[in-house]
Amino acid sequence: MKRTVEEHAARFDEVAGEYDDSKTPEYRACADLVVEHAAPSSDDVVLDLGTGTGAIALALAGEAKRVVGRDVSEGMMDEARSKAADAGIENVSFDHGTFRDPAYEGPASIVVSNFAMHHLNDAEKREAIERITAYDPDRFVLGDVMFFGEPNPDEPFYAPDVDDPATVGHLVDVLTDVGFVVTAAERVHDQVGVLVAERPESDETAA
Repeated sequence: MKRTVEEHAARFDEVAGEYDDSKTPEYRACADLVVEHAAPSSDDVVLDLGTGTGAIALALAGEAKRVVGRDVSEGMMDEARSKAADAGIENVSFDHGTFRDPAYEGPASIVVSNFAMHHLNDAEKREAIERITAYDPDRFVLGDVMFFGEPNPDEPFYAPDVDDPATVGHLVDVLTDVGFVVTAAERVHDQVGVLVAERPESDETAA
């Protein structure tokens, strides 16, 4: 991580009020795909890591049993709470948590994250994904800045001084190493995409 958790939190606190209006078409397309692939049922509890202003969490709340959002920025979560209250959405909750310490001990049949994990370096991403597996989710949907090929250094889709995106290959390797099967890879931009990872069916389940 190129900056501390506290530095990231302070940076997002400053822009929380304008954050939603600042997003690019690629970001919005990525968010839509995360929601589409998460596809919770009324029995699912969804854990949204790096929830920000709650765009993904609130979009999934209508179909899920419950959605738990975690972020390092209180300013961003204040925006999320306000939006939930305005919309009368009661099955969501937002609290402080990081990828490696989500501060949540309940069930999570689906884990999602959008445009947040790229703040971690490759080793930290592996730790975060290993932590996610502790929830034993059926599905993990990751939307993020990720490299589908060699990125053009003159046209980065990210801020090199604060962000540390991984290649798609590295992310797929980590996901498969911890027992997921990558069932979809959606390319939104050569530096933006969505990966869908699912638990393979056991022989007993398949029978």
